[in-house]
Amino acid sequence: MSNETTSDCNYQYVICTNCQKVTQKKGTEMRGPQQLTSGPSAFISETEFVQDVEQDDKMLLLVKEFSLTGRLNNLTQVMGLHPQYLESFLHTQYQILHIEGPLPQHYRHYIAVMAAARHQCSYLVNMHINEFMRSGKDAEWLKGFEYIPQRLKNLNEINKILAHRPWLITKQHIQKLIKTGKNSWNQTELVHAVVLLANYHALAGFVLGCGINPEAEQCTINGIMPEFCMCDLANDNSVENPSFSSKIVKNVDYVSELEALLERMRRLQEDKDEEGASQEEMATRFEKEKKESFLVLSEDFEDEPVPMSDVLRYVEDPTFGYKDFARGGEDQLPTFRAQDYSWEDHGYSLVHTVYSDIGNLLDDKFRMVYNLTYNTMATHEDVDTTMLRRALFNYVQCMFGIRYDDYDYGEVNQLLEKNLKKYIKTVTCYPERTTKRMYDGFWHQFTHSEKVHVNVLLMEARMQAELLYALRAITHFIT
Repeated sequence: MSNETTSDCNYQYVICTNCQKVTQKKGTEMRGPQQLTSGPSAFISETEFVQDVEQDDKMLLLVKEFSLTGRLNNLTQVMGLHPQYLESFLHTQYQILHIEGPLPQHYRHYIAVMAAARHQCSYLVNMHINEFMRSGKDAEWLKGFEYIPQRLKNLNEINKILAHRPWLITKQHIQKLIKTGKNSWNQTELVHAVVLLANYHALAGFVLGCGINPEAEQCTINGIMPEFCMCDLANDNSVENPSFSSKIVKNVDYVSELEALLERMRRLQEDKDEEGASQEEMATRFEKEKKESFLVLSEDFEDEPVPMSDVLRYVEDPTFGYKDFARGGEDQLPTFRAQDYSWEDHGYSLVHTVYSDIGNLLDDKFRMVYNLTYNTMATHEDVDTTMLRRALFNYVQCMFGIRYDDYDYGEVNQLLEKNLKKYIKTVTCYPERTTKRMYDGFWHQFTHSEKVHVNVLLMEARMQAELLYALRAITHFIT
């Protein structure tokens, strides 16, 4: 069993990072944290971060100023491969978690726990359990959602819907939260809560998609570090697991794969310059891509039992999960057309009106990540990657039923190969099932930094999709 502790007078609250059980005992001396694994990620070589940190003083200054832990935690180091994005991310995190706002601090951290637990992301759950305990509030809450105030329990419904099937959220869900008597939420508080939920659902995907290791102090056994992390073994993420190398496909010309992708990008750009597809054809291609996305991973996950973890003590209805948009009994759901309710024209306006600071920061972060580029692809320089980045962003939102009328979804199949699509769907919809083998299985010629860039795009695309559905429901309730 691995434990985390925090002191309170003569007692320590001890949390097992595997089962999340909270116990109280007389304080005992604990040995200092020791290094658990080699580096901040089970997927990425430690040297990738050492070189980057040494060369980027700006990133270090940002971390010192904004890091919530006051040090370089593993999440920050991985994200620090893209310092420009890290700056925006940390500003936003600091605002939604620490700056004076609608919700009290302990609520913010508990909502983060609730959101991260939907995807069994123990890294984030443990991080915010620690923050919650530092607030000095009732440790009884950490026994599970049955022990929390009714007001927080009322968030369980939109937490699970936003995490797995955000298209199901309606103004009735909003009405139920705002009109529940003494346990009601006002509009500003609810917007803050929705931002936290969407943020931590998406961030769980980033953490699990990048194989971020637990902090050393999260995995001690009576203060002594084990030789490996059981969570890594269970999730097939162990750095030393020999099965990875045995399952790598041999004799594949990865250089040719890269050159073929560059050629497809060139041809698509030429076709676009010559003559664009009609609106009818664009709509048909969206529907085709949406239906084809149903098949990705379906053979792997359809009949597989849902894995259970004691982190789910913070979750109501743990068997509720992602279901492909418009599949089964939900096939009458209309497509969410982005021009009818977009972030730029509608979502941002609502958030800015009720919580202006976070509205501006979210808008800056979405714009920055959408345009973030180094004009490189693996060993090639001076490459316009706009087409590829947009395919990644729009494919995520397509899986959530969101369509952009000005985008040709035929580009998705041209630019995103099968293994990459599987990885995207896993990280976006089932992040708790992501493995190192999946991470290694796409874009073999690309750098780790480029793969982390993919994860940043997936995270922000998912967060924006959840916000669009939630904010549209709030708008419908208001009007």
